[in-house]
Amino acid sequence: MKKTLFFVYNAKSDIWNKYLDIFHKTMSPTTYSCDLCSLTHGNFSEKKVWKDFRENSDHEFVFMYKDEFLGTISSLERKNLIFPIIFQKHGENIDLLFDSEKLSSLNSVEELIESLKKKIS
Repeated sequence: MKKTLFFVYNAKSDIWNKYLDIFHKTMSPTTYSCDLCSLTHGNFSEKKVWKDFRENSDHEFVFMYKDEFLGTISSLERKNLIFPIIFQKHGENIDLLFDSEKLSSLNSVEELIESLKKKIS
């Protein structure tokens, strides 16, 4: 059975918030509040090394905004989730792979990829 990785951004899905996020990330990247987005994306697109890793992985990748995730994955029943986060779903089990603290400690997309490889192998 194929494992699914959920990457949940610390952002909301509506168009206004998307524009604000792009503006914030471009104008003040050091204060941008989504470490996951900062690791995997440049100002306007996905980083090539991340895209190559994702496209060549044996896992399914699902990317969601926090409001979408909370509306879809209600079975978690975790009240104090701090975003961004990465979960792995295998069958009916959903396990936390990286919390926001771990994601903020990573310094590059390459470090994220290596850490993910260790967790999902």
